[in-house]
Amino acid sequence: MIKIEKINREEALRYLACNSEKAREDLAPLIDECEKELLSVLSPKFTYRYFDISFSDKKVYLKDANLVFEGNDIFSHLDSCKGAYLIAATLGSGVDRLIRKLQIENMAKAVVTDALASAAVEEVCALAENEIKSRFEKGFFTWRYAPGYGDFDINIQKDFLSLLDAQKKIGLYTSGDTMLLTPIKSVTSVMGVSDTPLPPKKRGCITCNMKDSCAFRKRGSHCGY
Repeated sequence: MIKIEKINREEALRYLACNSEKAREDLAPLIDECEKELLSVLSPKFTYRYFDISFSDKKVYLKDANLVFEGNDIFSHLDSCKGAYLIAATLGSGVDRLIRKLQIENMAKAVVTDALASAAVEEVCALAENEIKSRFEKGFFTWRYAPGYGDFDINIQKDFLSLLDAQKKIGLYTSGDTMLLTPIKSVTSVMGVSDTPLPPKKRGCITCNMKDSCAFRKRGSHCGY
């Protein structure tokens, strides 16, 4: 059973674009209150599955799976890897209900709770990653790369979740044609694995297809990718 007892406050403050010490001090009591409420409704879960991979025509093929990764960015990300882990993580539907409730009752708390939840789901992803890495005495890994980054098509989400049986295992779905995840505070990602050291790869805003409309960049910040 996964349990989160404390949320990374620095990560949440970054999502809030809160840079000044004065603003941090002023927000501290509200963050404490929101964190307590959020922790009471969290139901963090993750699941993952390994696939051997092969490459052809700038596509990544998952062995024994009816799913192909297309796009220069995911091809480059997994280049030199022998396999890939598909990972899905969620905080559960209780978080969605809490945020919706706060959006009606107290928008300031809703915004802070949303930021805390974004930080919390990243912690769940990190727990999944650490568990995967603990299974390898010798192994080299890429970072986690999510559908929607760069030109990695977000429309694979439904098939992605089906391969993981994520609906049954962690209660994670896609909503309609938008391919948004439900519960909202959920993440899917791909992490490559190799027997040999991997070359450095480009990472940052320039590889993201949201770079021109990103709210983080407009605030002079970034999402962490």
